[in-house]
This record gives sequence, C-alpha cells and structure tokens, in this order.
Amino acid sequence: MLLPITFSAVLKIAIVLGVVMGGAAYLVLVERWIAAWVQMRRGPNRVGVPLTRVRLFGLGQPVADGLKLIFKEEFNPAQVNRPLYILAPLMLLVAAVAVYACIPFGSTLPVDAARIPLLSLLPLSDWGWDKPVEVELMVAPQLDVGLIYIFALSSLAVYGVILGGWASNSKFSFLGGLRSSAQIIAYELPLGLGVLGVVLASGSLRVDDVIARQAESGVWYAFSQPLGMVVFVVAAFAEAARLPFDLPEAEQELVGGYHTEYSGIKLMMFLTAEFIHMITASFLIVMLFLGGWHFWGMTVPGHPLTLGEGVLRIVVLMAKILTVILFFMLVRWSWPRFRFDQLMALGWKVMLPLGMVNLVAVAVVEEMRHYENVSTTSAILTGWAVAIVAWLAVAWAAPLVTDNRPRLESETI
Repeated sequence: MLLPITFSAVLKIAIVLGVVMGGAAYLVLVERWIAAWVQMRRGPNRVGVPLTRVRLFGLGQPVADGLKLIFKEEFNPAQVNRPLYILAPLMLLVAAVAVYACIPFGSTLPVDAARIPLLSLLPLSDWGWDKPVEVELMVAPQLDVGLIYIFALSSLAVYGVILGGWASNSKFSFLGGLRSSAQIIAYELPLGLGVLGVVLASGSLRVDDVIARQAESGVWYAFSQPLGMVVFVVAAFAEAARLPFDLPEAEQELVGGYHTEYSGIKLMMFLTAEFIHMITASFLIVMLFLGGWHFWGMTVPGHPLTLGEGVLRIVVLMAKILTVILFFMLVRWSWPRFRFDQLMALGWKVMLPLGMVNLVAVAVVEEMRHYENVSTTSAILTGWAVAIVAWLAVAWAAPLVTDNRPRLESETI
C-alpha cells in the first residue's frame, strides 16, 4: 500500500514543480508584454528558436533569460556572511513552492488507470489500481489544516528576505529587509482577518471544502463578503510585494532592495520566489472568494463526476486564476508606488479596522443564520451594506487629500 501512495505523491510533486516553475517563467514574459502595451512600446518579440531566424513571438525569451542567469559567474561579495547568504534564497524559494502541497488544481478527476499507456507497464493489479479511481488533484489531499499550512509557509518566506538583507552586510540590502519585515507584519493581520471570515462561513480550514461550500450554495464569498475580499486582495498585493506595495526593493531609494548584493542563480531564485508568491495569491483569491472550479451552468456539484466534468472544472479554475494574475500585472504597470508612511498607515489605520469590521459582521450573520431563518439574499445584502458603510466611514475619517507641502524646521521639532 505504501508503494502506490509514494508513487502518486512523487508524480504529483514533479508535475506541480514543472507547472509552477514553467508557468512562472512564461508569465514573466506575459507581464513584459502587458508592460509594453500599457506603456505603448514593443515587448520581447525577437528571441525564438536558437540558431535560427524563427522568432515565435519571443517565446524563447524566458529560456534565454534563465540560461543567462544560470551560467553567470558565481560571485559572492567579500563582506557577506556566506552560509546565511546562500541559505536566504533557498529558504525563500522552498517556502514559496511548498505552499502548493495543499492547493487543489481543480476537483477530483476520475481516471481508469488501466487504460493509460504509460501506466500499463506497471503492476496495477498488485497495487489495487486496475479499477477506475478518482485522482485528487492535490499533492497532500484531505489536509484538515490546509489554510493554516498555507499561511504559515507564506509567513515563513519573509525570513528569507530578512536573512538575505542581513547576510549581505549592505546598508541598502539591510534597509530593504527591514522594510519587508515591517510591511509583512502590517499586512499579515488584515490578510488573516479576511481569511477568518471565509473560515467562519464555510466551517472548515480545508481549501477544497471552502470551494465545495460555495459550489453547493451557488454564492461565491465575493458576493456575501465583499469587504473581506477587498481587504484580502489589498493585503495580498502587499504580501507579494507587488506595485504599488513593492517597498522592499524600491529602486529609487534602495538600488535593488534586499537582493542588491545577489546575482546569477541566487538572484533568479529570489525573483522566481517573489513571482510565485503572486501566483499563490491569485490561487487563494479565486479559491476563497471566487468559487474555485465552480461556475454557474457549467460545473454542477452533487452528482457523479465524469471525466469531462473534471476537465471542465480544471479549465474554469485556471481561467479564473489567469484572469486574477492579469489583474495583478495590470495594476503593477498602472499605479505609482506608495510612500512607506502611506503604506504603513493604510495597513494599520484602514485595512486592519476594515478586516475586524468584516469579521464581526460575518460572525453575526452566521450566528443569525444558525438560529433563525435568514435567507441567502439577506446575508448578501447585509455584506454589501456593511462594506458600503465601512468605506464611507473610512473616507470621512481619512480623506484622500495629503498635505505634501514642505514643513518648516519649527514644525518638525
């Protein structure tokens, strides 16, 4: 029994690593195309098949960039703490990839393993795989603390950033690491509050259960908890260090931020891990608030799952995730960067109170639905009313007008 479980886990890990790393490489190319479109210029379109004139719309650019960084000379500055200097990018990349162990890449998929050519060479009857089975598209299925696992690893990743800044023994890198630690601490709390509302409504910490609850009711949590979704999305931007929240590596002040002293393969590991964080945030936004694989009239829960239905659920899920990723990219190349004091004020004075308001509102609504006959429509209207009132209160308490006039020395003392 141990052999098929091990084989299945190793196969899933290999597929997830290949998809995530390859997808990150080519999504960088997509982002460069979007940047060119926003800025009205040409994006990468020259690199194609090596040693030929076939350009293929620049699809060879990620391969060329990766090979360039891999084969760059290994250079370590003399002043660095070498063990920690090497450990930092490894820690960041491992934490970023390990998150995908409990993220479902769709619903379960019914497969007749005996009819798959590659598996026909294996002793399926000895393993009990000679009959139709349901393959769960998750490396670690049925993990009851999936959300806790995801956010624990996401929080662990910041130590790689701080460690890289500290081990570099550079003022620029150290300041980037300090900025990152302050930013993560400020936005971890509203991020967690946004998730707690979903956990209260679904009654589970398993990501697949959260998707199933939305599919069964037909109401995504984006509609019943709009305030929670806004808080989660803003905090996810800050967690992933994406514009307008990329203060840890603000080139104007810090040259390159926490990875100023890194180059070659180590720099590529930092940049890849940072980009994977954005992909992970897109996965979580879709699964927690946008119904995951569910879409009305296309994916119907509660009946025996067919192969076509399983494939359709995967297609729906990936379409939603790509849409959210494109939204991340469009925001990055459309918005200017916040100042650091504005970033911290937004996190502590706006996002944190809004997250607490959303959590209290969801708790009250769920308690009333448990003891009274409260309709789904009433719950949705209540969620939108709370969101509108909360944002009006924020607009009244902190108007979007900032006094940027220079202060006199007497005013700063």
